[in-house]
Amino acid sequence: LHSDIETLERIKILRDLRRGEFDVLVGINLLREGLDLPEVSLVAILDADKEGFLRSEQSLIQTIGRAARNARGKAILYADKITDSMRRAIDETNRRRSLQEAYNKEHNITPQTIVKSIDATLVTAYEADYFKVPLNLEAFEEYTSENIEATIAKLEGQMRHAAKNLEFERAAELRDRVKYLRERELQMT
Repeated sequence: LHSDIETLERIKILRDLRRGEFDVLVGINLLREGLDLPEVSLVAILDADKEGFLRSEQSLIQTIGRAARNARGKAILYADKITDSMRRAIDETNRRRSLQEAYNKEHNITPQTIVKSIDATLVTAYEADYFKVPLNLEAFEEYTSENIEATIAKLEGQMRHAAKNLEFERAAELRDRVKYLRERELQMT
C-alpha cells in the first residue's frame, strides 16, 4: 500500500485484508490517521531509526497503535540504534499500556480484540463507482456555453474530494452530473 494507489483501489485492498484474503499488507511511507483495522495483530516498522517525519515520536506512536485494537497486537521496530524519537514513543506506549492494564484490573476487564463488521462502505466502495444516482436535472438548466466548462471543472474537483473522503454515493452523483453537463456542452456547440 502506498500513496500512489487510488482511493477506490486502496479501499479494495483494505477490504480484502479484513476479509482474510491475504495475511500481510506492506505499507510504504504511509501515515493515515483514518485506518482502523482491528484484524492487524503485528506492525513492523523497518528502518525505525531513520529520523524524519515518518519516524518522529508521534508518527511512531500512531503507527504502533495500528496493532493496539487487537488483544494480541504487537509492534516490532527494526533499527540499528534506538533514536530519541523511538525512546519517547516506546516510553509513551508503555505508559499508556500501564494505565490501561491498571484500569482493566480495577474493573475486572479482560482485553479482547475489537470486533468490527466490514463497513458497508468498504464492501461496496469498488462497486460504488458504477452506482447510478438519480439526477436532479432542473438544477442544471441555467448553464451557458460560457460557464459550463468552469462548472464541470468545479464538479470534478468536488467529485475527487468526495471519493478521497470515502463519500462514494456523493462522488457517483457528481460523476453523473459531469457526464450530463458534458452531453449538454456538446449540444450547445
